Amino acid sequence: MTNLQTPQALYQYPKSREAFERALKVIPSGVYGHTGPSGGVMIPREAYPFFSSRAEGTRFWDLDGNEFIDYMCGYGPNVLGYRDPDVDAAARKQANLEDVVSVPSSIMVDFAELLVDTVASADWAFFAKNGGDATTLAIMTARAAKNRKKIVFVKGFYHGVAPWTQKLDYPGVLEEEVANNLTVPFNDLEALRATLEKHSGEIAALIAQPYMHLNFADNVLPQEAYWPAVRALCDEFDVLLIIDDVRAGFRVDMAGSDHYYGFTADMICFCKALANGYNVSALCGKEDLKDVVSSITYTGSYWMSAVPFAAGIATINKLKELDAPTLFARLGSRLTDGLVTAARAHDFTLVASGHPALFYLRLADDDSLMLNQEWVGECVKRGVFLTSHHNHFINAALTDDDIDITVNVANEAFSVLRSRHPLWS
Repeated sequence: MTNLQTPQALYQYPKSREAFERALKVIPSGVYGHTGPSGGVMIPREAYPFFSSRAEGTRFWDLDGNEFIDYMCGYGPNVLGYRDPDVDAAARKQANLEDVVSVPSSIMVDFAELLVDTVASADWAFFAKNGGDATTLAIMTARAAKNRKKIVFVKGFYHGVAPWTQKLDYPGVLEEEVANNLTVPFNDLEALRATLEKHSGEIAALIAQPYMHLNFADNVLPQEAYWPAVRALCDEFDVLLIIDDVRAGFRVDMAGSDHYYGFTADMICFCKALANGYNVSALCGKEDLKDVVSSITYTGSYWMSAVPFAAGIATINKLKELDAPTLFARLGSRLTDGLVTAARAHDFTLVASGHPALFYLRLADDDSLMLNQEWVGECVKRGVFLTSHHNHFINAALTDDDIDITVNVANEAFSVLRSRHPLWS
């Protein structure tokens, strides 16, 4: 990158805008979901490209040839680096043999065995495609196992987009689909006990992320001994404990985030870092639930695709070789420390929360979040791809030089902000 720090070279996106106008005619919203301009995390819209043309390592290029250091990593799947040579080689080797066939490739067994050997709470693995596939199967399994309807969620939860994960006032969601959802605050053991007591004998499971990696809010880590206490409460009230490790899985601990926090989940859901962008997810769980999962009708046309299994095996093995959680902690800490220091040099207060491997950024100088959006936009226009209100990710291709470039860009963006807002503090 040669033009990241020159104001006259601020990125423009005419080809992206042209493609978006075409997309609006044939695709709902042009780009739907949180990866598009209507999702609320790409603000200000004019700062962002809407379409990419290629990617490699820790970078991608948009339709206009602009180059970005990418701190969204495809919203998580890019854990080793785009087009990682070892993962792609494993996928190509498998593709030359078979992929989607009338009976599955035995490489599915290899992948399941690897996950059982890797994940502390896994005695089996069931494969699907999206994180929401895994969380939905976990809920179905819990209800089948306990013959109960109610599920406990942590306030502010996100477990996918199936109707059971949404709110009653969302379009298309029926009252009966969310009627048995209960919520408790995070880190509040008294509230959890009160809910379990009030609905004793009615609750099938509690589902939660290992820590609160929220959008539009600082991420919140669990208090010391919180999770072992939650485990004990679930055991006391005969409630299954499901961990949604779709975002944090393998970034915090190769054995699972439940292992990191010192407890054992009954079921644990993986997706984003599972195969470096190849399309596969997994639900893993304890032996006493295997027959229950087997009894459930749950499948998909491409769920036994062999190529992603090969990619997943290569990904997990390489993450182990790299000791990825330690690497991510080092790189993420160096990055966030540098960004916080750059903000302070211009009399701004940048808060970096959550685990360094998937951190969240917020400028604390403005409760409206508009200042944060403006700063992020200035970074994006200089080649550092962040989003305004979502946690960020790093991958194993990130280098110390990349971090130095990023901090320099952030410093310039803060300088621009201070010149525009000399009295804002």
